[in-house]
Amino acid sequence: MRRRKLLLSALGAATALGLTLTACGSGDGDKAVAEVSGGTAAKPIVTLDSPSEKPDLTLTDTDGKSYDLLEKTKGHPTLIYFGYTNCPDVCPTTMANIAVAVKQLPQAERDDLRVVFVTSDPERDTPAQLKKWLGGINKDFIGLTGPFNKIQQAARGVNIGIEAPVKKKNGDVVSTHGAQVLLSSPKDDKIHWMGMQEATSDNYTAALPKIIKGQNP
Repeated sequence: MRRRKLLLSALGAATALGLTLTACGSGDGDKAVAEVSGGTAAKPIVTLDSPSEKPDLTLTDTDGKSYDLLEKTKGHPTLIYFGYTNCPDVCPTTMANIAVAVKQLPQAERDDLRVVFVTSDPERDTPAQLKKWLGGINKDFIGLTGPFNKIQQAARGVNIGIEAPVKKKNGDVVSTHGAQVLLSSPKDDKIHWMGMQEATSDNYTAALPKIIKGQNP
């Protein structure tokens, strides 16, 4: 599978962190696979040396309505993840870990938090499919779909690489996407932290109360 190491430009040279693309495949005969290559983070949730802007995206939500990500998440602590519902392991595990942590929060903090799942496979991830899949994880999570090129461009703008799904000769569908969760502060609406693939539900449980207050986890 194609492998690529990404370097997050927001990090200084002294703390440069190698990020990877995760190749997830699903097909007939239980041939689902996921591979990760390249460096791993020293910490499961990393504080960026310099914050970056949230993706400027207007897509379609699970109710078929237009969703302006910057407008709808302004002033709210926000988690953003690029993935897809047919992912066999990485995406459901990441979203489930976040869901477990969200359940530990007081209701007021849950209401304030925005968790946004942006599909990297919009051809298959219709609003109805996203709603069904996210409903099994947390019905309050926001699912977004739209033109692939638009999603890819926005993801690359925040140093998250995604590639169009490719169907192999054996029927497997391989979708390559970054496995990091973007975490923004409600104080300035900028991304200050990044949850790595290694982050567990315990890591998010410990980090979210601080992130919601705009504090370093």
